Amino acid sequence: MLLANADATPFACELDEDLPLTINYTSGTTSRPKGVVLTHRNNYINAADVLFHMRVHHDDVYLHTLPMFHVNGWGSVWVFTAVGATHVCLRRVDPDVILSLFENLGITVAFGAPTVINMLLNAASLPERKLTKTIRFATAGSPPPAAVIEQAERLLKMDITHVYGLTETTPLITYCEWVDAFAKLSEEETANVKARQGVEMVFSGETRVFRSDGVDVAWDGIEIGEIAARGNTVMEGYYKQPEETAKVIRGGYFYTGDLAVVHPNGYIQIVDRAKDVIISGGENVSSVEVEGVLYQHPAILEAGVVAVPHEKWGEVPKAFVVLKSGVTVSSDELNVWCRERLAHFKTPKEYAFVDALPRTSTGKLQKYRLRQR
Repeated sequence: MLLANADATPFACELDEDLPLTINYTSGTTSRPKGVVLTHRNNYINAADVLFHMRVHHDDVYLHTLPMFHVNGWGSVWVFTAVGATHVCLRRVDPDVILSLFENLGITVAFGAPTVINMLLNAASLPERKLTKTIRFATAGSPPPAAVIEQAERLLKMDITHVYGLTETTPLITYCEWVDAFAKLSEEETANVKARQGVEMVFSGETRVFRSDGVDVAWDGIEIGEIAARGNTVMEGYYKQPEETAKVIRGGYFYTGDLAVVHPNGYIQIVDRAKDVIISGGENVSSVEVEGVLYQHPAILEAGVVAVPHEKWGEVPKAFVVLKSGVTVSSDELNVWCRERLAHFKTPKEYAFVDALPRTSTGKLQKYRLRQR
């Protein structure tokens, strides 16, 4: 009926690529969410990056484990449509349902936060699943523990690509590029490399790590600075919040608030959010590093580490942990585990056993809510 009554005159629509296309809201992990104005150019350049770096093609079957409202599913709503690939949608993240789809629908690509991978690894039905098809899985949202990556590649047949970005960068700006030289690494070493945020994507623009004086950090894997980006995917600004925009876009660069080092091969690795660094007795403690050690413990399902006030040291780490079903472990046992793997000042001074960690709808840990407990 619609086609029969349609006007035969070709429809022409001219758009300025710098006009807004979407307003996406930040996750609100450290503060109140802000509306991020993303342009047509921002979004199509991000889509081009995803197409190229995730090797997307017509025969792919994409599972939407990542919510479409979260930076447009990292661009997936356009990427897989552009090449005529298949979309498989979910009502909610249910690990047993996802594993069934992996097994029966021939899923080839999926995106999601590390917490989604962790849920799949601990799904009740995993031992009985016959997963034979490799799934290209892009993960971001929070630094994935190396232990989770190693298990995912071994048990879930995932080819993990660690990507990095923010809502303000549409979102992706770096990826952990895999090179032939890495093939000689052990499983543990491979997982440690894949936990890095990596190098700039081809089309996104420029990504650097600056010291507080505006100079690039040394490529030594030690000196810490803040990740900053400029180029094709950086937002136009925060919706009706020019003051907030001016705080993060300075000198042409968007300052992310993520602290990182750069390894000698140029690979960026986040050590923490600036707001989440724990300063204990004048020493900086990366909550991400402490969480990574906790995730290695066989009894721990999830872990989150924050600073709590201390009369002598100013701040000390406190760990909130969720245990796997049917498993017990004491604070003393966890303390021994951490002290064997961390400098003593980095070891949590308190452990809280909880049923669940507070997360956003996209799976990001809300550390400000942990600090309020």
